[in-house]
Amino acid sequence: MSKAAASTEVKSIGQSGRRLGVALLVIATAQLMLVLDDSIANIALPTIQNELGIPAATLPWIINAYILAFGGLLIFGGRVGDLFGRRRTLQLGVALFTVASLAAGLAPTGPVLIAARALQGIGAALTAPNALALIATTFSTGEARNKALAIYGAMSGLGVTAGLLLGGVLTGTLGWRWVFFINVPIGLALLAGTRTLVEASRHQGRMDLAGALTGTGGITAIVFAIIRGGEHGWTDVLTLASFAVAAVLIPVFIGLQARSSDPLLPLRLFRDRNRSGSYLAMLMVSFGPMGTFYLLTLYMQHILGYSPVQTGLAWLPFGIGIVLGAGIASKLVVRFAPRVISTTGILIASAAIFWFSTIQSGTGYLALLPGIFALAFGFALSFIPLTLTAVNNIKAQESGIASALLNSAQQIGVALGVAVLSTISVSITESRLPDALTALYTSRASRDAAANATASAALTSGYTTALFIAAILLAASALITALIINAGPQKETTQTASL
Repeated sequence: MSKAAASTEVKSIGQSGRRLGVALLVIATAQLMLVLDDSIANIALPTIQNELGIPAATLPWIINAYILAFGGLLIFGGRVGDLFGRRRTLQLGVALFTVASLAAGLAPTGPVLIAARALQGIGAALTAPNALALIATTFSTGEARNKALAIYGAMSGLGVTAGLLLGGVLTGTLGWRWVFFINVPIGLALLAGTRTLVEASRHQGRMDLAGALTGTGGITAIVFAIIRGGEHGWTDVLTLASFAVAAVLIPVFIGLQARSSDPLLPLRLFRDRNRSGSYLAMLMVSFGPMGTFYLLTLYMQHILGYSPVQTGLAWLPFGIGIVLGAGIASKLVVRFAPRVISTTGILIASAAIFWFSTIQSGTGYLALLPGIFALAFGFALSFIPLTLTAVNNIKAQESGIASALLNSAQQIGVALGVAVLSTISVSITESRLPDALTALYTSRASRDAAANATASAALTSGYTTALFIAAILLAASALITALIINAGPQKETTQTASL
């Protein structure tokens, strides 16, 4: 080969590497933005309630509207990407999310804000599965894809921590509207960056309308029932009705998919035990850490008396654990079977949650810090292999729907974890001291040390009981992972990335 030809080849490889780097930055930032919005608005809720005069019963729907639309439409969003192009669908999702964020920041009333949050959820449902699918179709199997997924996974964990921190800082300085405005410049930059992404081959078919309606309706009913059950109890009429609707729609959906020549959700995806095991494991794994995140945040604010900004800073070790765990997992998956790595990570996370279940009302932050790091490290260690086995050996034309299923399992697991663990926590606390939270702040105002200790102990008892149950369930998911998933280490391929 001549020097000129060699120089041209090196230059081409360098350009390809830079384009891959930019593509990964765009995909990872899109994921960061979506996860950021899962938590960033939580801290601003009291301020939003006071300024817009939102009733207490309506206030949770500023969060729930986003979760409901996001979780309910993920499978639909993944299939849209398979049919009409993943880059195009991601661009549509980011654009919709950006416009909805602007509308949320400008919202003059509570109903307008809730509607804007639902629109954000629709944009997220179009974006998330196609971002993950673009990793599967852009980066070749082996080190390149493992590193890409490590960064993607790190962004997922960092988004939650950054959301709490940014939510507190922005609300306390620029005002609650900037919690939503911050997405606008990020969204515009992402749209510009999506020009570096290249489409993979599309699925040559049509949208299964009946499947879309029954599938989306069934998933939405499940998510709504979980949210409603966590707020109003599991015997609430609307909660039970929603579960009943899901119990009807989902079997109808499965029946339609089995008979369809071009289904929305190809059931053959579940014939691979590793893929099915990854979906089930992801649902159960997401149940534990996110519910723990919720309960410990309450402990920090109510028992330790942390401000929103202090709470965000207290979770910084979580972000560090996610980054380290994801980086190490990306190296281990080429040497060890996914179930070995995932099971180890799940057991580490379970041990951390068990440690949290032993805290008392006088336990300080330094005792929590090692557990916070271990929880994040274990979660990241399990997340990467599960993601790889879910999208491994999938046809490029079906990567969107396969990714959407994994995202759906994660979103349902998060919603279920927060709802179930918060219900357990509230029930235990109420059995020990009714209206304990009001009693806590009343006793602090009156400087009644005995009443303060009683209320703190009641609240902490609720948190720790729920955490103990979460630790047991997470350990059970480790057993399921070890028994079902039997894939081997991720091997390198000679396939060249498509950028």
